[in-house]
Amino acid sequence: MSVVAKHFRPIGMAALALIITSAVPLSAQARDVNITKDIPYVDVKVGGKTVRIERIQDKTHKLTGSYTKTSRACPPFCIQPIVPLAGVKIAGELEVIKFLKDQVAKNKGVLIDARIPQWHKKGTIPGAVNIPFPLFAKDNPYRDRILAVLGAKKLEDGTWDFGGARELMLFCNGPWCGQSPRAIRNLVAAGYPPEKLHYYRGGMQNWLLLGLSVHKPKKR
Repeated sequence: MSVVAKHFRPIGMAALALIITSAVPLSAQARDVNITKDIPYVDVKVGGKTVRIERIQDKTHKLTGSYTKTSRACPPFCIQPIVPLAGVKIAGELEVIKFLKDQVAKNKGVLIDARIPQWHKKGTIPGAVNIPFPLFAKDNPYRDRILAVLGAKKLEDGTWDFGGARELMLFCNGPWCGQSPRAIRNLVAAGYPPEKLHYYRGGMQNWLLLGLSVHKPKKR
């Protein structure tokens, strides 16, 4: 059994359902570091518990560890294009938050952390579901099950109907990480419409660089 398969548990839509509450008006709680001028933070309910997306208030805070690196061997850690494939939508941090509010909260979309489990367990974007990028490969036995959970329907002739498939936003470690672009390419190869896919190229490095909240999954 591969490392990815060992750590992966097939997901159901109940696990993907999130409720995003409205952000508290700025006047309700004064802060020095807000998400935008009018949004101090956003609360996300994950598994019945509220997780707050906000920025670190310590204005002297600096990154440490892996995400402080400026140079990595290429290959494999090469700079990724802004648009991984034609038709795929691109996103920044505000678009990620909007996607959680407008798509994930209404069970129309899924925010996917496409990294391998070893990275995901160190911390992820609140509300993200970990579906490691190798699971979208054609030869992976879990792929068809995952596509079905995401709303695709396999027809009698073996082809897929993606009419009811959910919007997906994928991310990985940052502009130098090829894991989510590979997942996107495999999804499109399977027939997933590019217009239903979003790519957050900044990934965890940019998310952390802006001091945004990180959710650490509980150990299984």
